[in-house]
Amino acid sequence: MLAVFLTRPAFRLGVLTTAVAVLSSACAVAPGMRMETSRVQGTSGASGTSSIAGEAVQGAISEKADATAGTPDIAITEVDAELLSQLARSRKQQQLELSQLLSGEPQAYTVGAGDVLQIVVWDHPEFAAALGSSQTQSSSRPGDPLAGFVVDQNGSLTFPYAGTLRVAGLRTEEIQQRLSGALGRYLVKPQVTVRMASYRAHQVYVDGEVHSPGALAVNDVPMTLYEAVGRAGGFSEAADQSDLVLVRGERSYRVNLTQMLAQGLSPSRLYLKPGDLLRVVSRDENGAYVMGEVNKPVSAIPRRTGRMTLADALSQAGSVNASTADAAQMFVIRGSLTGSPQVFHLDGHSPVAMLLAKDFELQPKDVVYVDGSGLVRFNRVLSLLMPLISTGLTAGVIAK
Repeated sequence: MLAVFLTRPAFRLGVLTTAVAVLSSACAVAPGMRMETSRVQGTSGASGTSSIAGEAVQGAISEKADATAGTPDIAITEVDAELLSQLARSRKQQQLELSQLLSGEPQAYTVGAGDVLQIVVWDHPEFAAALGSSQTQSSSRPGDPLAGFVVDQNGSLTFPYAGTLRVAGLRTEEIQQRLSGALGRYLVKPQVTVRMASYRAHQVYVDGEVHSPGALAVNDVPMTLYEAVGRAGGFSEAADQSDLVLVRGERSYRVNLTQMLAQGLSPSRLYLKPGDLLRVVSRDENGAYVMGEVNKPVSAIPRRTGRMTLADALSQAGSVNASTADAAQMFVIRGSLTGSPQVFHLDGHSPVAMLLAKDFELQPKDVVYVDGSGLVRFNRVLSLLMPLISTGLTAGVIAK
């Protein structure tokens, strides 16, 4: 009987002791994500630093995210005024280099397969018969060529007495010289005029968020990037003006019109070449994910200019949750594990920190995570454990 009396209090004491031990370590076992960090010696950047930030994160790294079985060590960069200045200089230099690469003197139009030439040999009206009866008739359909001599798919032109001449890649004045030389064998000092009747050989393609996507014919007036967008109907409401993809040959370039205008660089000096593809990206494709202790987790969408800062993203998420968020633990995760991931940390305890958030520009597919406070994590663990503790106490009472 004495043994039973001792066992029951010991059982209850054991249950309570276990509960206290678990609760005392609640912050360590709290459910949900937690950015565990450790200090990093030295000031050099981590090997995983992406080329976008480049030297901007050198000297700014003070912690690193601890590795797990599925993730590597990732350096954490503190967001401060110096970092923002370095990132801004990096973006400015990138757009300057891109502008210099794509700018240049426009090339003169050269004839290609499908072009239609109007050729006149003065004082020899008999050559007009080579055009047929449709010389003065306008085209009934957009795809029909105008009256004239069509350059065939081999890039050649056939003209009476001159025979077949290779004209692809030549300017109209060069074709005129060749025709004059060929006709000079039969005519005395022939006077030949060559001009373009229809431009059909070269095109550029505009796709994405414009009102009238499609192919645009290139003529003898050099086509700029602005003109191409204008001829395609202009930007649509969903267009991201900071993200235009120009595909030229086997390479693609991302043009940020907003950044170029802010730097005083004129996009009207960016000339397109035949065969170029210009795609205007949608803002929906360049959103950032806001999660954690915010009032409304959301996929934040940039403005029409394409610019979106950390403050913009938090605003779209309804700001941080004042009851549960730890403002000192705000993180921006950038990149992917297959590339060069980066983690940026902002201590938002002070309202002045929002000035940094207002100028910290997010990139497409960034993840903004706001961690919870220690007390909230403790309360969540307590709410999970209370049913277990109640069950244990009930079992002890029943065992009496």
